[in-house]
Amino acid sequence: MPRPRSEERRLAILQAATRVIASQGIGAASTAVIAKEAAVSNGSLFVYFDTKARLLNELFVALKTEMAEAAMAGRPPQSGPREQVRHMWTHWARWATGNPAKRRALAQLQVADDITAESHQQVGLASVAIAELLERARVGGPMEEVPLGFALILANALAEAAIDEMIRDPERAQANADTAFEALWRVLAGTAPSSDAASPSDA
Repeated sequence: MPRPRSEERRLAILQAATRVIASQGIGAASTAVIAKEAAVSNGSLFVYFDTKARLLNELFVALKTEMAEAAMAGRPPQSGPREQVRHMWTHWARWATGNPAKRRALAQLQVADDITAESHQQVGLASVAIAELLERARVGGPMEEVPLGFALILANALAEAAIDEMIRDPERAQANADTAFEALWRVLAGTAPSSDAASPSDA
């Protein structure tokens, strides 16, 4: 008879994998090490994830989905693209700076050979709202004609560099976040700050 599954235990394994990958790297994150961190037996781990690759793929999708949902949570639907991009950026940065282990783990999972095309596709579906927002934001701007994937790569690179600096220098985190948003907006839309540029970031 198959062992009964517990969603609480499954989440504990994913959380343990996040901590191990963030602190030791994917190469050191064996199933035995992850199971020990999760306080379960190696056999119990395989009840939930039959291979390490499956565990890594499910963790990748879970973290990317969580990040995308955090970035778009509470987005003001009636506002213009600039205000919505500011909202997205503020919440994205808040998630990243508030979850350093998840961010470090995600950075490694993003380039891991074990992550399948299917998992990347699932992540793309989870990030549709972000992609649609950036499509609207770049209309008439310098990024309008380039593939959306390239625009997303540039936006992500700028965001990651800014978040690194926000973590390194917390006293200037808000100022650096505002500067990064203006840079992101100019990359997308190619326009100077409008009237909402001086407004405070989302609470």
